[in-house]
Amino acid sequence: MSASPRDPARPGFDWRERLPQYWKLIRGDRPIGTLLLLWPTAWALWLAAGGWPPVSIFLIFMIGVWLTRSAGCVINDYADRWLDPQVARTRLRPLATGAVSSREALLVFVAMMLVAFVLVLFTNRLTVYLSVVAVILAASYPFLKRYTYLPQVYLGLAFGWGIPMAFAAIQGTVPPLAWLLFLGNLLWTTGYDTWYAMVDREDDLRAGAKSTAILFGDADLVALGILYGGFLLTMFLLGQRGMLGVNYLVGLAVAAGFIAWQFAIARDRRPENCFRAFLANQWVGLAIFLGLALDLAVTPHPL
Repeated sequence: MSASPRDPARPGFDWRERLPQYWKLIRGDRPIGTLLLLWPTAWALWLAAGGWPPVSIFLIFMIGVWLTRSAGCVINDYADRWLDPQVARTRLRPLATGAVSSREALLVFVAMMLVAFVLVLFTNRLTVYLSVVAVILAASYPFLKRYTYLPQVYLGLAFGWGIPMAFAAIQGTVPPLAWLLFLGNLLWTTGYDTWYAMVDREDDLRAGAKSTAILFGDADLVALGILYGGFLLTMFLLGQRGMLGVNYLVGLAVAAGFIAWQFAIARDRRPENCFRAFLANQWVGLAIFLGLALDLAVTPHPL
């Protein structure tokens, strides 16, 4: 069998040509996904430590966030290589155009997940066990849009799994507070990824893909209101159970303002406005983190 023109072992393979394509493949030029995964992980680290987490654990999780989000983008594009060429927003992705082969994508995914797993080995046994679930969630999520209307919910599970891992790494256990935070993040992720799915709803319908945006239909804004309302209520209860004070509540109120702004700009359901609403969630996560971190800095306490 002759070597593939994209085979790295083939003479003449130009890494200077390939690296920009790999950078696009892992969404290095679009950090929004990393931020949306980073904030709940940071919430969990600060809550578990009652303030600044140990530097080694902080670095492991921050690097792990980038690696797992990047690897998730790769496996997502691999799973969607049948769909992306049919969607206006994604038809220029490296796998959709053929600039990167399926084999290359799988190798990049495996390499990044292996590095992430090696990092977890520097924590404790419970965190390592939980990381196995994280790998399963990350690898299986992209395939769900062929078979279920709830891939956004599954993404919430995948994006939130760093929460129990963070508590396990710092406290050696996963207390009820961690699962309450996990629930809040699940509602939030399902909400913002529904905004994202609304951008591609018409293309997905034509291609036969499934999403919560299609499932909710004309009731999408009502469903989003319930999801975001549940998220804010859960985060309020988290503050009560975690004995967090006024700084946290101010951060949560600012986050609620950003959420209200999303509905104000995207109530017409225009794709470009739904995408703006999706992007605004990075500020929701930041506002909550700043309120939480400030509150714990003023009155640090292990939880």
